[in-house]
Amino acid sequence: MDISNVLNVKNIKLNMMAKTKEEAIEELTDLLVLDGAVINKADFLKDVWLREEQGSTGFENHIAIPHGKSSGVAHTTLAIGRTQHQIPWETMDGSDVRCIILFAVCLVDQNANHIRLLSQVSGSLADEDIIEKLLKENNPQKIIDLLIPEDEGIKA
Repeated sequence: MDISNVLNVKNIKLNMMAKTKEEAIEELTDLLVLDGAVINKADFLKDVWLREEQGSTGFENHIAIPHGKSSGVAHTTLAIGRTQHQIPWETMDGSDVRCIILFAVCLVDQNANHIRLLSQVSGSLADEDIIEKLLKENNPQKIIDLLIPEDEGIKA
């Protein structure tokens, strides 16, 4: 399972109105409901908040990676949002968040596939050039391309 199988341009919102962590997660979840990936919004949100209680999903450099493994998810997918306002979020470097990558994981994928996807995204976010582009790029397809590891992007 690679990023291009779980992220499409319909699930990227570059002008989010959210001003809080709660609003951001809800706004991205709404995209996933519209796309049919989340089939029970209440269950999915409950599972995302249960995960947040275990430890913040704030990364660093203005990025957060909230996620929920849930029976409310029909198929594993990602949504990416960028806010117009900096959002307070517990991050590793104390930065407010401007970009949220929400993982919606169906229960069948909760182990190996979920870990692999998280690892791929985290690996991309270790590159400061990618983070800088992620925070500025206005073309949703180019954002997807940023998160595809180079060795996967070569596949025909």
